[in-house]
Amino acid sequence: MARGAVEDWWSALPLFPLHTVLFPGMVLPLYVFEERYKLMIHRCLEEEQPFGVVLIREGPEVGGLAIPYPVGTTTMIAGVSQLEDGRMNLVTIGNERFRLHAVRHDQPYLVGEAEPWPITGANSEQAREQVGPVRALLIQYLSLLAQAEGHRIEIEEVPTEPRMLALLSAITLQIPMPQKQGLLTQPTVPYMLRAERAIMRREQLILHYMIRTQRQQWEGGYSGYLARN
Repeated sequence: MARGAVEDWWSALPLFPLHTVLFPGMVLPLYVFEERYKLMIHRCLEEEQPFGVVLIREGPEVGGLAIPYPVGTTTMIAGVSQLEDGRMNLVTIGNERFRLHAVRHDQPYLVGEAEPWPITGANSEQAREQVGPVRALLIQYLSLLAQAEGHRIEIEEVPTEPRMLALLSAITLQIPMPQKQGLLTQPTVPYMLRAERAIMRREQLILHYMIRTQRQQWEGGYSGYLARN
C-alpha cells in the first residue's frame, strides 16, 4: 500500500466499538451481522485496509450510537467465513495501537481521525528490570486462576522479551474491561509492566482468598458454588 494511502486511512479509520479491549498481537474472532458493519468489512476487504477496535465507554454494542474510549488497536482480517444474508465470521489479529483525535458520523459506522501510538520502551533498562518479577507473577497468577475458577489458560512459554510479556499479561488478565483499557493506555512498556505487576499482586490476594474460602466450604460439606463479585 502506498504511503499516501496509509496516511489517508489514518484520517478516516473505520471503527468497530465493542465491549472488548484489543491488544496488538491478540486474536479476536468477530461475528458480523449488522448492515453497517457488513458494509464496513466489505470496504476494508476491497481496499485492503484495517479497521480500529475501540472499547465502548457509553452506549450499546448492537444498534444505536456507541461512544468509544480514545485509544484503540487496529486489526487486520486474517480469515473470513461468509454466511447467509451477508453475515460473516471473521478472524482478526490486533496490529497497532492508535489514538483518536475525533470521531465522525458521516458513514453508517463510526469513523475516526486517528494517529498511530506505538508502545515504545521495550529495550530500556526499566523494561528489562520488570521482566523477571512480572514473569514470576504471571506464572503464579495463571496457576491460582486455574485453582480458583477453572480458567485454565495454556501458554507454551512465557516470553522474556519485555513488550511481548507486557502484551501477553494484558491479554491474559481476567479483569474488568475498563482496567484493561487502562493497561492499553499506558504510555510505554515499562509503565505497562509496572501496572500489570500491581494488578497481579492484588489479584493474587483475591484468588488466595477464594481458594481458601472454597476449601473451607468443601471441608465443611457445603457443595454450592462461590460467586466472585
